[in-house]
Amino acid sequence: MAMFGVADLGPIRGTFRPDILTAARGLEYGISMGYRLSDPVLDGIADRPTLIYKHHYKVANYMLDQAAAHVASYIHQQRKRALPIPASQVIDWKDNYGHLSHKAIAVQAGLGWIGRSALFLHPVHRGRLRLVTVLTDLPLVSGAPLAGKGPCDGCRACIDACPAGAISEAGYDRARCAEKLKEFSRMPGIGQSICGVCVKVCR
Repeated sequence: MAMFGVADLGPIRGTFRPDILTAARGLEYGISMGYRLSDPVLDGIADRPTLIYKHHYKVANYMLDQAAAHVASYIHQQRKRALPIPASQVIDWKDNYGHLSHKAIAVQAGLGWIGRSALFLHPVHRGRLRLVTVLTDLPLVSGAPLAGKGPCDGCRACIDACPAGAISEAGYDRARCAEKLKEFSRMPGIGQSICGVCVKVCR
């Protein structure tokens, strides 16, 4: 994994979706892990997803889920509880949400910031990461959100590149992005809500 950290879940537990609140009860820590996406794959994107990006995206999510399963298994061996949260599982198709925000866990762990594109931005890897989370009651040393400004000052790369016009100085328009993702999902061979343009230009 390119990134690893631990978050104290107390301040952000209210952001969890209702369907996992029971399973997550008593789990005080979130382990955040990140997989670095391939530069050549991302650099091949122009203004829409490519077939090789679609495959790479699926493989990255699979590898993250495998890593989360291995971490959860280790925690279980320590006779503690662990709940791996899928890297990319949509449970709310109207608003395109998962069980929880992997980005919020990573920020709470002190691993980076949320950019104006709504991507999680790492100090080294920028937006070129996919994330996964394991919730646990194993006692761990947690990080804290990074102080100071985020990394977007003066940068307009994602604003200028977004094919949906969904990113501006004011932030991110989820509805415009979601509409463009639906359009891309109908491209031959794509079949899922992906884009990759803002990920590509954030470096």
